[in-house]
Amino acid sequence: MIQLVTQSVASFIKLYLLLLFVRVLLTWFPNVNWMRQPWTMLRQVTDPYLNLFRNLIPPVMGQIDFTPILGFMVLQFLARVLSADSGMGKF
Repeated sequence: MIQLVTQSVASFIKLYLLLLFVRVLLTWFPNVNWMRQPWTMLRQVTDPYLNLFRNLIPPVMGQIDFTPILGFMVLQFLARVLSADSGMGKF
């Protein structure tokens, strides 16, 4: 049962990583209207997580935001820990 829960959480984290990746890619296109769907929903889902790191790392030169890199690293670490070999706890 615990293995199922950890695999489910790991799968959710991987899906969230994909959403973050799309969010970061879309910031490279200045003509994206963030007030239209589905971009509004994407922003509402990803911004609370990214805002956790925006307080730690201020933007460089006022424009370059490195918080997604830190966010990706934390989520990838969690996904690896959760999806590690499930046989480790068994004798």
